[in-house]
Amino acid sequence: MYIVRDIFHLKFGQFREAKALMNEALEKEMLPKAKTTRILSDFTGDSYRMILETGYDSLADFEKELASDMAKGEWQSWYAKFKEQVTSSHREILKLV
Repeated sequence: MYIVRDIFHLKFGQFREAKALMNEALEKEMLPKAKTTRILSDFTGDSYRMILETGYDSLADFEKELASDMAKGEWQSWYAKFKEQVTSSHREILKLV
């Protein structure tokens, strides 16, 4: 199993807006379909982070979901609003051993 963590560093004071947008994406099933999905926030360390953690059986499954979901107009419109809340981001891909 592969764990993908998309880590978003949010602008100061924008957590509520980012969380509401992430909830909207979950409710409307706009995020890549994964075996597991969790939304996390920081407790220690760097402040104002939101982490989207998803799990896939293979990297091919992850790539397939990204390609199909990110091409949709509804997702692109949502993402334009979400990225206004973000200062930077990065992705970690981990293998469960």
